[in-house]
Amino acid sequence: MVEPGPDGRFGDFGGRFVPEALVPACLELEEAFRTAWADPAFRGELDALLRDYAGRPSPLTEAVNLSERLGVRVLLKRDELNHTGSHKINNVLGQALLSRRMGKRRLVAETGAGQHGVATATAAALFSFDCVIYMGAVDVERQALNVFRMNLLGAEVRPVATGSRTLKDAVNEAMRDWVSSVETTHFCLGSVMGPHPYPWMVRELQRVIGREAAEQCRRMLDGGLPDVVVACVGGGSNAAGIFAGFVDAPVRLVGVQPEGGAAIGRGVPGVVHGSASMLLQDEHGQVLEASSISAGLDYPGVGPEHAHLGAEGRAEYPSVTDAEVLEAFALLARTEGIIPALEPAHALAWVVREAGRSIPKGATVVVNLCGRGDKDVAQVATLLAEHAPPS
Repeated sequence: MVEPGPDGRFGDFGGRFVPEALVPACLELEEAFRTAWADPAFRGELDALLRDYAGRPSPLTEAVNLSERLGVRVLLKRDELNHTGSHKINNVLGQALLSRRMGKRRLVAETGAGQHGVATATAAALFSFDCVIYMGAVDVERQALNVFRMNLLGAEVRPVATGSRTLKDAVNEAMRDWVSSVETTHFCLGSVMGPHPYPWMVRELQRVIGREAAEQCRRMLDGGLPDVVVACVGGGSNAAGIFAGFVDAPVRLVGVQPEGGAAIGRGVPGVVHGSASMLLQDEHGQVLEASSISAGLDYPGVGPEHAHLGAEGRAEYPSVTDAEVLEAFALLARTEGIIPALEPAHALAWVVREAGRSIPKGATVVVNLCGRGDKDVAQVATLLAEHAPPS
């Protein structure tokens, strides 16, 4: 398992690059999480919430029809069946418990596709916390259903109209809020990015995915391992969570990025949102806008642990096109009766493309299905109608 050093770095990546006013808050958070993570009572309460409220463990489903079509054995880790419809609840319940332990009863969060925002609003309702969610104005429009869900749960959604008006800008505004209200507010960051301890802490809270998947594979594969584990990567929390169960085993790890936001491959080392990682930027060091059909992957950087795994050659980070994603989205629906979110449809798209090529025939592939597609069907319907051939 890859662990950050004392300075919060995974090799050359990570660290804590924040304004001086936030250094004490980061140090307080690290100490609080280390203490809580070592406390059996805290872990027991979180495990109970994950089981009885979130619905864990999520099943590992054999995609029989898709497997037959592709010639490889596809197993789906079904985190879209969690309460709120994605893996985000795993992280948020842990951070909400930690926030209560720290005496902070207001949560702020960023969201792109809205899944992290919905999960944060859900936890805030459960714990009777105040909650503010920052969301890019572009994403507010394309994820209207999740905006309604957040409002229904009692959260205030604040559209961000600066910059590209997407996830990057939502993170900026959430961090500004945290700076000004740190005494009473916890920043419930949704991915394995940001200043230390967030990349490590969020990975630890999402590790439950990989732990379950590894055990389920041992039972399903008669003690064996899958050949490939695949997940989508924007910031990369779902991928970090499932990779954690296999990183020390002889398993191929693949994090699939959107073609318009492939920070690993197209990016260069840089600093964004408090940590050093791979980043889309120009020759002057200005952050470039990422583009993706998926609001949740529309981010110009990547979590520092992923940057490290890529640099070390332990994991691969290819990209897929929006057209490939749409095809995979529809294919899973038609073959298995499962409508994925656009985010994990990236992972599926890579499997569809590489089956029989870099994935040998007969190989076993685990795909982390980290979100369900309810939030995306209106957007996909519009896109398909725009690109339908004339009658």
